[in-house]
Amino acid sequence: MDFLNVPLPQVIVREEGAGNFKKSLKILKTISKKELPTTLKERLKYEPERIKRLLEDYSITEKDAIEKLNSVGVTDKEYLNLIENGELDCIKVEGKRKFEKRFFENFLFKFPKYKKQDEKRDEIKHMVNKRIDELLCGDTPKTYKVSAEITVTLKKDFEGSKLRCWLPIPKVENPIDSLNSIKCNHEYKMSLKSSKSATVYMEDIPKANTSFSVEFEYTVHEQINKIDPDQVKTLSSDQNEFLKEKTPHILFSKYLRDLTKEIVKNEKNPYFKASLIYDWVTRNIDYSYMSAYSTYDVSLSDFAAVNMRGDCGVKALLFITMCRICGVPAKWQSGWFISPNGVSPHDWAYFYVEPYGWLPADLSFGGARKENENRRKFYFGNLDAFRMAANSDFMVPFHPRKYHLRSDPYDNQVGELETENENIYYSYFDTKMKVLHFEEIE
Repeated sequence: MDFLNVPLPQVIVREEGAGNFKKSLKILKTISKKELPTTLKERLKYEPERIKRLLEDYSITEKDAIEKLNSVGVTDKEYLNLIENGELDCIKVEGKRKFEKRFFENFLFKFPKYKKQDEKRDEIKHMVNKRIDELLCGDTPKTYKVSAEITVTLKKDFEGSKLRCWLPIPKVENPIDSLNSIKCNHEYKMSLKSSKSATVYMEDIPKANTSFSVEFEYTVHEQINKIDPDQVKTLSSDQNEFLKEKTPHILFSKYLRDLTKEIVKNEKNPYFKASLIYDWVTRNIDYSYMSAYSTYDVSLSDFAAVNMRGDCGVKALLFITMCRICGVPAKWQSGWFISPNGVSPHDWAYFYVEPYGWLPADLSFGGARKENENRRKFYFGNLDAFRMAANSDFMVPFHPRKYHLRSDPYDNQVGELETENENIYYSYFDTKMKVLHFEEIE
């Protein structure tokens, strides 16, 4: 999707900025009939799809948004001030204010005084912090055996003779030691071992309540690394792949090149360069949920560094991009955060220094621990074992390949569906992920 970095014509930007999406679509049809450069034509062809996804994400009415805010004590006057100050995630759609599906959660991130206690979330954070503290005090890193399951269920009938499904499974690479078993409710094909996105592929008919599931067992270890910065050497291994741009979101814009220089200054040691970038991101980029990545027509790395916010994936992309800009190889990893208490999608990063090799960096977990400097620093070079890693790169194809544009063109954590006629979006199927067993084995 390199074409996303191609700017839209000014008239389209103006109309969409004013919320006139119907008018924008009409103008798009007119412009698209002209002789145009290939990449611009691709960009304009995708824009109706982007608008469709954008409007699905911004689907909360102003009335419902106000009711939600009122429920936690926000007055109507305070609401108007929040709007005036640009504190709420909303856009104009055909003259009406519409709010992003998770605007309320982002509001609570920004204004925690309105947040009610979440006992389950607090319990999980306490468990993770307890294990971090044990490792920081010298406890031996452990290995765990984990069983989990993901199920997707179609909500309605679709036209077509074949329903195709890709579900994520553990990818056997650091920190996953082994994939011990797989059980599916259909005949399945596994992705190639060389694939950077580990999946099982299944087929059925596109009827409501059709479900696909995979249950798997794997082993995973904690990553604890003792680094002596004086022993770090100048890069000599062939890691050029991880020093390149990867449009549209790992992009070396002038702004990011200038920002990286401002952060790194004259530092020459690759480990310290990565550390300075990690410190800046975890201290300055606030956590917030994002709309579907496919709705952004700017580099997500630039978005984070301009808006000073982002989710786990956007923070990881910013770290990766700035590391690559200053000559430190960096790469993506994603899958699930999974513990005895639950499971959710999650993304993190790795950076490379010789002679130590690839070291983990979890920007969102580190940023969530700013109140405790030792815990914040833990996630630079170390990683807990509450992980199911399924993807070792960003924006890689499936095997077998998907014919239609994916719901998430960049990653796969909750499954993808399509018929021979069309992609099936997340809103048309339910996804359930659950941990079945989690035990220490070493």
